[in-house]
Amino acid sequence: MRRIARFHKVSLEQFLPVVKEEFPEYSEEDIRDIYESIELPRRATKGSAGYDFFSPFAFSLEPGASVKIPTGIRAEMEDDWVLELYPRSGLGFKYRLQLNNTVGIIDSDYFYSDNEGHIMAKITNDSREGKMLEISAGMGFMQGIFLEYGITVDDDAQGIRNGGFGSTTIQ
Repeated sequence: MRRIARFHKVSLEQFLPVVKEEFPEYSEEDIRDIYESIELPRRATKGSAGYDFFSPFAFSLEPGASVKIPTGIRAEMEDDWVLELYPRSGLGFKYRLQLNNTVGIIDSDYFYSDNEGHIMAKITNDSREGKMLEISAGMGFMQGIFLEYGITVDDDAQGIRNGGFGSTTIQ
C-alpha cells in the first residue's frame, strides 16, 4: 500500500463558528470541549479500505431529516488522489443514511482553501420504516476511501481552488 495522505484537525478558529452556526445550542465552552475530543479518521482493520469518520458530537435524526456535520477534519494528500466519502455501510443499510451529495469528493487542493479544507457532511435519514437515527459522540457515521485518478491527455486546467462546494465550477 502507498501512503499518500494524512488527516489533521482544522484549527479551533475554523471549527468554532461553523459549529455555532449549525448547532446554536452549544456554548463556546461546549464547542471547545467537543474540539478537544475530535478523533482523526482511522481504519478498523488492516483489510479495510475506508477510514471511519467519527461524529464530534451526539445528534438524532428523525426519518426525512437532514443535518450538516462539521467534522473538524481536513485531509492532506498527494496530487492525483481524491478522498471519496460514503455513509458507513451499516447505517446505510439500517437507516438508508445518505450523504446529500451522494458521494463526497475531497480534492487534493481543498486542503489549502481558506476554510482549511474543513470536511463537512450533510446527511439525511431516508428511513422508510420510521426509524430514528441516534449517533453518539465518537461514533463512526461516514467512511472515506482514497483513490488515485487520471486526467485526459489534452487537459489544461490551471485554476486554483479557494473554497468548498461549487468553488471549482467553470463559469
